[in-house]
Amino acid sequence: MRIPLFIFVFSLFLFSCSSENLPDAPDTMSDIISYSGDFVSVAHPTMGKVTVDQNKNILSIENFKSDAGPVLEMYLATNTNATTFISLGDLKGLEGNYQYNLPENVDLDTYKFVMVWCVDFSVNFGHAELTKN
Repeated sequence: MRIPLFIFVFSLFLFSCSSENLPDAPDTMSDIISYSGDFVSVAHPTMGKVTVDQNKNILSIENFKSDAGPVLEMYLATNTNATTFISLGDLKGLEGNYQYNLPENVDLDTYKFVMVWCVDFSVNFGHAELTKN
């Protein structure tokens, strides 16, 4: 008699833990990333992949590489000339993976260029254009 009771209890446990009760996991990376882009070189060789999380709080840069300069900052800008921009701060490094905090409620459809900007010479080292995923 104990074996049938065990099978009954196990069956209840198995069916109560079915995937119908679990929250949906993201199907693809585009479900957890809201914007992305790839750096292109302008005045200096610059490369890497840029992504923005779905909450639009964090800008991540992967496999980044660029040249050194006197004063380099990471900008969000409305165009590649940085006519209107938001500085995210000093460039964190010349090679690697980095994250920058984004200002609250920044409009990434307007500030759609992420760029390495040389402050002293007003030069765009390289930029990535953010596109919606």
